[in-house]
Formats: sequence, C-alpha cells, structure tokens
Amino acid sequence: MTESGGGVPGRGARASGTGLIRRRRRRWVRGVSLGVGVVVLGALGAGWAVYVKLDGNITPDQAAAAELARYESERPTSLVKGAQNILVIGSDSRSGDGNRRYGRDSGTERSDTTILLHLSAGRRTATAVSLPRDLMVDVPACLRPDGKRTEPTFAMFNYAFEMGGSACSIRTVEKLTGVRIDHHMVVDFRGFKDMVDAVGGVEVCLDEPINDKAAKLRLPAGRVELDGEQALGYVRARKSLGNGSDTDRMERQQRFLGALVNKVQSNDVLLNPVRLYPVLDAATSSLTTDPDLASLRGLYQLVRGVRDIPTERVQFLTVPRESYVYNSNRDQLVEPEAERLFERLRTDTPVEVSQKGRSGAREAGSHDRRTPSRTSSPAPTFRGNTAAQDGCG
Repeated sequence: MTESGGGVPGRGARASGTGLIRRRRRRWVRGVSLGVGVVVLGALGAGWAVYVKLDGNITPDQAAAAELARYESERPTSLVKGAQNILVIGSDSRSGDGNRRYGRDSGTERSDTTILLHLSAGRRTATAVSLPRDLMVDVPACLRPDGKRTEPTFAMFNYAFEMGGSACSIRTVEKLTGVRIDHHMVVDFRGFKDMVDAVGGVEVCLDEPINDKAAKLRLPAGRVELDGEQALGYVRARKSLGNGSDTDRMERQQRFLGALVNKVQSNDVLLNPVRLYPVLDAATSSLTTDPDLASLRGLYQLVRGVRDIPTERVQFLTVPRESYVYNSNRDQLVEPEAERLFERLRTDTPVEVSQKGRSGAREAGSHDRRTPSRTSSPAPTFRGNTAAQDGCG
C-alpha cells in the first residue's frame, strides 16, 4: 500500500529546483543577450559617428564641376575603359588652421605642386607625372572667384589655379596633354603634414646636413625620419637643396611620395582599424575633391582599386622639360618626348622609369597614334623612381 501523493520520494523537490535553475538560466541568457545587443548597437553607433565625421571632412568642389560641365564639349574623351586620371593639386594657400605660419594670407591660392596620376585599367600600375609650376602653357579663358572671366593667355602653369582654381587647372592640363581628367583633389599644407604624422613619419636619406631658414628645416645627414612639419619643409625647400631648381625639388617630392606609399603599404595601415582611422581623418581633412570623390564611399572605391598595386609598379616622373627659350627661369616641354608620354597615358600604354635614365628616352620602333591599343614596341624609359626604391640605396 502506498502513501497518498505517492511516487518516488523527493521528485517534487528536485523538479522545483530544476525549474528554478532553468528560470535563472533564461534570465542570464536574456541579460547576456541584452548586454551583447547594447555593445553591438554601441559599436554600430560609434562606427556610424566615425563614418559621418570622416565623410563630412571632405569638401565637394561644386564650382569646378559646374565650370567643367560648361565646357564638356571641348574636353577630351577617355580612350580606354577602366583607366583613370586624377589631378592632384597641392595648394599653397595660407588661409585656414595651421597654414598662416607659412606666409602672409594674400587671399589667393597657387598650385605649389601638381601631379597627374594615371591608374591603368585593371590597376596594374600607377604613374604619377609632376607638372612644373613654371611650365609655359596655353591657359584658356577661366572663371575667376569674383565672377569675371579671364582672357586666354600664354603663361606659367600655376597661373591657371591662381586665376580660375581647380577647373582652370584641369582644362589647362587637358589642353596640354589631351588626357581626360576623371577626378581631382586639392590638399593644403596642413592636410599634407597631418597625413605624414598619421603614418608615424616617413624616412628619407640625406647626403648632407640641411639648414634652411626659409623652410624652417634643420636636419642631419643620413637616414632621418621626418614628421609632418619637417616633411613639408623638405618637399618645399629649393634654395638650399640640390641645384635650387624646381625640377630638382619635384624629383625630391617624388622620392618622398614613394617613401610615403611604401610606408603605408609596409606597416599594414590599410588593414589595421586603429592605425587606419587617423590616416583617414588626416587624408579627408583639408581635402577638396570633385563631387564623385567627396565621400568615404568614393574614396574607398578609389583606394580599393590601387591598394594591391606592387610598390615597384607605383612610378613617379617629371614631364620632359627644359629651360624656356626666352627665359631660363621658366620651363617648356621637350618634344617629341613629352607628346610620347602623353600619348601613352591617353592610350593606357606602359611607360618605364629609371633613376639613371634620361627623361623621355626615344623608344625603339614606331607607334601609330591613331591606334589606342597596346604597342609591341618597347616602352620608353623616363627618368624617375618607384615607391619600392630606397632613397639610401
């Protein structure tokens, strides 16, 4: 005979304890899930805040876009699908935070440095061509900041940016080269300095000590890691370094930019979020671009296409030039070498650079200018360097 409420003794107590444990476990799981959700939302919120900040750093150049659209029928057409040409302009503006220390703000800007960057279709190579600011060129009629238009004139290249901003520089380059400019960027002194500081400095090799009061630069000989302030003085100095010419200064700028590219690729900046943020913040601050690039999405699409280009295929050179026949302090193109370079950029045909080569070396064989396809003749070699070359080698 069994007792009332029979069954296995203690079963009810164990069931009650098990239920309590299950309820506690559910509450714990809910608590952890809530905590994870808060962390995820917080991370997403922080990520969005960072995105909005970086995206807002970039200034879209709407005025240039409108001016270029006005003259669209006069502009060259792209010959090779997928290839891109970007005009990078270094402004010597003294306005804005951190720039007035480099001189009096006269209210005008000049192009201190201008580089035509060609990215090949398929992104196999990147070729950066420096255009001398003292190069004598045909500058078209351009819209001034005050709303008036200039007359077409034959003048130094940096006159175009001073009179009509980036749109005038773009139209001048297109007229000079026949190369369609797809995008443009304008960066000032502060943006350059911040970019160098963000990657932790850039190493260069100096054959002799530098003491340039005008550039506020004092450096020992040998391997030297430059911070942003020192780097700006190094790439801008001309009277105390080399032969004092603008050509020598451009070659120094090219070597520095090669070292900068090598530094970015060698220390995994692009793959490390902690290191990437300050670089992005520096790269986007003080940056003015065409509307298509004036967003993180636009810049990301550009960087994504070039980040895997080997440093030995990132090339720097100066357009073939010589002293202007009527003024030794000005430059003129060396022909037919300059046209040979421009044609190769237009048709996305390879060029080669060598530190020992002469600018615009004649190529073997001939090339039909009417054919925008690859040629079987050897690529011409121009004097220049690659990002992989060590300046101390």
